[in-house]
Order: sequence, then C-alpha cells, then structure tokens
Amino acid sequence: MEERIRDKIAQLEALSSKINASEPAVAMILAAGHGKRIRSEKSKMLHNIWGVPTVTRVAKAARDGLGASNLIIVVGIKAVEVAQAIGKAEQRVFVYQGEQSGTGDAVRVGLRALPNPNYNGAVYVFPGDMGLLNREAVRDLREDFEKHPCDMIVLTAEYQGNPAQNYYGRIIRVPERDVDGRPAGDDAGKVIEIREHRDILAMSPDKPYRAQYNRRTYSFTRDELLNLREFNTGVYAFSAAPLMKYIETLQPDNAQGELYVTDLIAIFNKNGLTVRASRAKDPSTVLGFNNKSVLKEMEKIAREKAYERLKDLILIEDKDDFFIADEVIEQILELDKISAPLDIEIGKGVHLGANVKLDKGVVIKSRAVLEGNIVLGENVKIHENVSLSTYPHQTLRLGRNSEILQGDIVKGNLTIGENCRIESSVNMTGADEFPTRLGNNVLIKGTSYIFGSIIEDDIWIEHSVLKCKYVERTVRKDGAVQSIKWVLPMPEGLDSLHSLEEK
Repeated sequence: MEERIRDKIAQLEALSSKINASEPAVAMILAAGHGKRIRSEKSKMLHNIWGVPTVTRVAKAARDGLGASNLIIVVGIKAVEVAQAIGKAEQRVFVYQGEQSGTGDAVRVGLRALPNPNYNGAVYVFPGDMGLLNREAVRDLREDFEKHPCDMIVLTAEYQGNPAQNYYGRIIRVPERDVDGRPAGDDAGKVIEIREHRDILAMSPDKPYRAQYNRRTYSFTRDELLNLREFNTGVYAFSAAPLMKYIETLQPDNAQGELYVTDLIAIFNKNGLTVRASRAKDPSTVLGFNNKSVLKEMEKIAREKAYERLKDLILIEDKDDFFIADEVIEQILELDKISAPLDIEIGKGVHLGANVKLDKGVVIKSRAVLEGNIVLGENVKIHENVSLSTYPHQTLRLGRNSEILQGDIVKGNLTIGENCRIESSVNMTGADEFPTRLGNNVLIKGTSYIFGSIIEDDIWIEHSVLKCKYVERTVRKDGAVQSIKWVLPMPEGLDSLHSLEEK
C-alpha cells in the first residue's frame, strides 16, 4: 500500500510545477472526494458538465476570474486520473490528501503547497464539483474581497427551491435582538457562522441553538435554521496569514467527526478578525452535485445558458436537444461581430465538439456529430446522421458550398474542395502518411470508400473503392471529364475462404 501511495505521489509531482509566491492570489480547488452518492466508479470530479469535466471547468473559472495562474488542486480518490484530466501547466500543483477528513483538512493539506510559509496574498477556495462556475462569478468575488478588505469572505447564494430539499450549510446571521431582547445594533446582519445541514438535523427540535457573537448570545430554533434560504456555496476567500494560523485550530466536533472550513468563521469572529459574506448574482453558477439527478439538472442549465447566448444569432431547431461546445459558441459570437448575418442552422441532436469552426451559411442537420479539428467553409451543408471526426493532431476541411449527405462517415487528415457533393453511402478517411485530398467540383456517389487518395478537380466517382490512389483529371475527346466507376481493388485472402456447401 505504501509503495502504491509513493508511486501516486510521484506521478502527481511529475504533473506539478511551482507556485509563484510573488503573485497576489492563489486558487485552491478541493477535488479529493469521490462522491459516494453519484454511484459511479469514475471520480465525481471527472463527470462532464457541457462536455468538460467539472473540475476542469472550476480550474478555468478560477484562473480567468482571478486573473492569476497560481492553482493548488487537492486530490485524493482517483488522484492521478483527476490530475491527468486537468493536465500540467505552469504554476499548477497537485497535492495528495490521503484520508478525506473534511474540507478543513483538505485546505490544510493544500496550504503545504505554498512555497513561502509567510505568503501574504489571498487564498481562494473552490469545490471541484461546481461545474457551472464561471469567470464572472469569480471576478465578482475577487472584486468584493479587494474593495472591502476583510480576513475571510464567504460566497453565499439564495436557495430557490423547497427548503426541505436544501442540503447546503445555512448562513447564520446576527438577528435583530439577542436572547435578552436587546437590539443587536450595528452587529445585525453580520455572519455568525455556517451550520451544516446534517448538524441542524441532529439538533433537538425542542432545544434552541445558541450562538455567540461579539460577547452576546443569540438563539435559533431548529426550524428557523432549516428554513434559512441563504446557503454556503463552499467558496471562500482568505487573507493567507490568518488562514494558515487558525486552520491548525480546527476540531472535529460535529456530527461527521470532520474538520470543517466553515468553523473558521466562529474562530475568526472569536479572535476579532473580520468575516464578510458576498452573495452570488446567479445562484446557478454555484451549484454543486452529489448525485446523478442534480448533475443532469446542471447539464440542463448549461444547455439553457448556451441557447440564450445563441438563440438570436443562429437557428437551433430544438433548444432542448443540441450540444455546441463553449469554444464553438465563442467562435460564433466573434463571427457575428464581423460577418453578420450568419444564417447558420443547427438541427435537432447535433453535436459540435470544441475544435469545430463554422462559417456563414453552414447548415448541419439532425443527429450529425462533428468532433475534432474540423473547419467548415461558407454554405457547407452537413446532412442527417453524418459523422465527421479527427484525431487531435489532424485537420478536416470542407470548402465553400460543399455538401455531405445523410449517414456518411468522413474522418482523419482530409481536405474537400469547393462545390463538392459527397452522396450517401460514402466512407472517406485520410491518414497521417496518406492524407485524402479532393479538388473542387468533385462528386462521389454510390457505395464508395476513399482512403488516402488524391482526387483532382471536376471528377465524378461512383461505386468505387480507392485506396492510396491518385485520380487524374482526364478530358475525353468529347470534352467531358472521364468519370471513375466500379473501381474495386484486387481481392485478398481468397485462400482463407471455403464454401459451406462443399462436402
């Protein structure tokens, strides 16, 4: 077991680089948990939200929103798989949490990655399952923390559904009066602490919960706490010095016997430090998930957000059944700035991967799947159930006014020129050593397979299998271009075939 752990740590170190202590901020992502309720062998952190692992989305939002590259990622179960999915980058370090003992322990372990024990910047903490987090939400938190200096800030949100289904920790604020009926004065509304849902449920319904703030006592019933709508998102910003000092004082005195980051609020308050709360403008950006139903709901929200960005720029046939990767959405938005109107149409169930590039007038019909480095020229038409794909190092290009008909499979290192028509029942592949290149005005029809071939302009190919062939444009005496029909390779392996009727 120890050897396996050492090997795991060695792999994490190989994927890590050093934090830059001169930068004013570092983001820490807590990605050690497996998530038992998700009921999957795959780490919860690697489940996709709109085509991207949730932890990768959090990492990007943190980097973009903070405008800083320092990133500490705390991993545990499936540690290497999570680290490999995120990948190596400058100022990114992976830290192994051997035993999951709560968020407080995860932060404590993560702080070991700071190169300087006297680091005086800001530490931002994010859960790794917050797959709808975006740079705007992180930027708003950073600006709030910088404009209103404090020692700790908690990102909160308003729960939108039935309070009985709210499993988040509740934000407990100072009420108008204390237990003696005296007005709270300037303290009213300040954050006392965060009470976890499971700890509230463990309370006696008949015994009020009492909390101290600024040497005064405040009382709350169990039902009052359960019905609080403001919840803890699990996102925090800290001044590094008090965080590193008081993280060591956390105690596991709760229903789960774990160390909670949330307990730092009461500790900071007790020691005269300033704790504030910042409320997220869009509650959906701070959702996390513990089960498949919430994951599915988050995917639905992501689709709705994608549709809202595109609905007035391009035609999407079914707003509830499509996938357009974030990178493609951004490309469409940029294209609209310089070439509007676009007249792009996307059919029901279409899937457009991250590296697909569209041009004006492109029509992609239902259930077509485009995945890889694919560049479509103006007025290209992709019909139903077409599959276009490449390996990461390959590019597939389609020239303007070209058309690929229903059910075709086109993949690999391949270029199709302008005004080409690839009819149904055609399979085309281009390899690294033998790319496939079609000139302009090429027609391919019938049951045909083209591999690693070069085809010149104006050629008609029908019912043919061409493997590593050069097809020359030959003009007949009557002025017509010679067509290619019924071309088949010589059969191979005939000696392995035997008739079942032979006795």
